[in-house]
Amino acid sequence: MRVLLKASMDTEKANEAIRNGSLGKLIQESVEQIKPEAAYFTADHGKRTAFLVFDMQDSSQMPVLSEPFFLNLGAEISYTPVMNLDDVQKGLSQLGH
Repeated sequence: MRVLLKASMDTEKANEAIRNGSLGKLIQESVEQIKPEAAYFTADHGKRTAFLVFDMQDSSQMPVLSEPFFLNLGAEISYTPVMNLDDVQKGLSQLGH
């Protein structure tokens, strides 16, 4: 299932990760593990935030993908099922109208 992973990082923990040089490495390792079809980084509600869209094969992946953000950055994590245009069109075609 295609999902959107949103990771909003604690400011102080992210500041420390920048100071000690670990933030870039953590992001790179996470992206290599997750293999997102899209990855965006911005400020959201005043926090550094990563948005990663990827195909989650099994919900058991959630702890492995989340823990580096939780442990190292005190991040708030959410997973949201999402669709691309093809998915929406496929779903609408099944409505039978």
